[in-house]
Amino acid sequence: MGADQRLDWELAKSALNWWRDAGVDVLVDEAPRDWLAPLPEGLAPERRTPERPAPAAAPRVAPHIAPTPPPLDAKLPETLEAFLVWRTSDVAPEASWSGPLIAPEGDPAARLMVLVDCPERDAPEALLGGPAGKLFDAMLAAIGFDRARIYLAALGWCRPLGGRVPAESTARLAALARHHVQLAAPERLLLLGNAASRALLGADVTPMRGSLQPLNHKVGQDQAGAVASYPPRFLLERPAAKAEAWRDLQLLMRGLA
Repeated sequence: MGADQRLDWELAKSALNWWRDAGVDVLVDEAPRDWLAPLPEGLAPERRTPERPAPAAAPRVAPHIAPTPPPLDAKLPETLEAFLVWRTSDVAPEASWSGPLIAPEGDPAARLMVLVDCPERDAPEALLGGPAGKLFDAMLAAIGFDRARIYLAALGWCRPLGGRVPAESTARLAALARHHVQLAAPERLLLLGNAASRALLGADVTPMRGSLQPLNHKVGQDQAGAVASYPPRFLLERPAAKAEAWRDLQLLMRGLA
């Protein structure tokens, strides 16, 4: 009747021996005891019996420490080729994130550069993959472009947990994105999503929509015209916003055809 009262005494003995080897020699005591207090002078800890030698200590493994990225005012590579190599190295802000670093796609010399926040959830191994990527390809085709004729890059080169760029990395990634745009020097820049808009224009998409925002390159280079718009995944969730996104694309193309 009731639960099985049989005990595995060998298993119980093994468990008790494990606790003894771990230093537990009493379960309760009548008076409180400070287990962390140093032993009184002259009182040595109990030695282990010869028949039960102390187990060998496990080798210590040094924890992985992510490399510290250079400060915001550090000198960055001055050519696009060198920047891309540096950006995919162990000093990238995303090097400690879980996932591969995704380099830009397309033609670095293209007149149109597109900046998104990070790789998509459905296809974290590429930029704008999955259903959002199919919609993006249709948007490009509507204005006479395809991926081979644009330069597609991301603010975060790896998809962070939760799909949001960590707050502590925002300033660093924004500085790198601005430097990236300066090196690519496109004529037009399409910023898809709030994170990309904040990084380059300092505000979310909504207040930046409806006008071509000037974006300065390095001294001696022409200004780029930047347009902030909704990312494709937002348009999939809210199809009614496609009409506004189409107006953004028309604004982007003025003077670029």
